[in-house]
Amino acid sequence: MKTASLIFLAGSLLAVAVPATSQERVWRCGNEYTNNSTIAQQKGCKVMEGGNVTVVQGSGMPAAKSSGGGGGSSAARAPAGSPRVEGVDQRARDGEARSVLEAELKKAEARQAELQKEYNNGEPEKQGSEGRNYQKYLDRVAEMKAELARNESDIAGIRRELGRLPVKQ
Repeated sequence: MKTASLIFLAGSLLAVAVPATSQERVWRCGNEYTNNSTIAQQKGCKVMEGGNVTVVQGSGMPAAKSSGGGGGSSAARAPAGSPRVEGVDQRARDGEARSVLEAELKKAEARQAELQKEYNNGEPEKQGSEGRNYQKYLDRVAEMKAELARNESDIAGIRRELGRLPVKQ
């Protein structure tokens, strides 16, 4: 009697598990996926085979954009939960950000000039034991070159950020 109940239990578990893991067919239409066979046939889509495909049901249309009573402004909008900042406050923040970035740019440019002077076109002066250990000298020169490149990249990034800020008024 125990074997019969075990077989019945295993059979019922298998019957419940099979429908849960089976998946309806999914078609790929370029960069779109659908599980609607009529749409797939109309567009000439290919059936996805092998591996599991996760399908998120949706309306097929992108989320509706908020219609804020005004005209179609192309200005960037703040996320829904963020507080509204008045124009004067925003200009003050932009001005502060610009002054911080300009100060950082001046420091980075001064550092770049210092590094270039020390680098001496790839032939810096040898220090201490580098006269006897040429590899140590080469390692230091390579480090200096990498630091020059990093600093140049930093300067370019700061200039990009400055370019993104609104023009001073």
